[in-house]
Amino acid sequence: MGNLLELSNIGKNYGEDVILSDISFTLDRGTAVAISGHSGGGKTTLLSIMGLLQRATSGKVLVDGLDIDRLNSNKLAKLRGQYLGFVFQRARLINSLTALENVMAPAWFIRNGENVEQQARDLLERFGMSHRLHHKPQQLSLGQLRRVSLARALLLKPPILLADEPTNDLDPVLAGEVAECLLTARASGTGVVIVTHDAGLASQADQIFRLEEGKLHSAIC
Repeated sequence: MGNLLELSNIGKNYGEDVILSDISFTLDRGTAVAISGHSGGGKTTLLSIMGLLQRATSGKVLVDGLDIDRLNSNKLAKLRGQYLGFVFQRARLINSLTALENVMAPAWFIRNGENVEQQARDLLERFGMSHRLHHKPQQLSLGQLRRVSLARALLLKPPILLADEPTNDLDPVLAGEVAECLLTARASGTGVVIVTHDAGLASQADQIFRLEEGKLHSAIC
């Protein structure tokens, strides 16, 4: 059984600016990896490449052994839907939908309308959001938005879960709850990658890396 996610000699340039250089990385099933580094150092770009949201300038990305360079845009989108869940720093919810509808939205497209409402309700209840099911994003606090985003990411039980600063701007109690939800996803075999400045969260990962000057370095866990 191969790696869930493999990056080989990844580079990313914007014009003459080198953002990432010669990065190799593997993610195994049931493990959590934390990536830290200075703001503006390319962490979100790296996460976007891992999440198939943008292409690297050089190198290869394999998802469960499949080379994504061989896929057209439609097949790439399908692979992303099958394998990846995202928790963005900004929740990126649909303003016209309720919290419950936002959680269910990916399933409507990926599972051809399969009814997952009860699963969505259960996740929101788990995150203390049962009293906000029918509220729209503009009616929710930052912490509530983050919880809706996390529930949306977990609903389809993705093999790979990517989180960008998931505890940023949250109070310690809520940050702990979000961290626990992310890290317990390992128990079902999900591979988790967390970009974070939160040293406490990073310390709970199985591996810690630091991105410096475009290169990824292993840190002591």
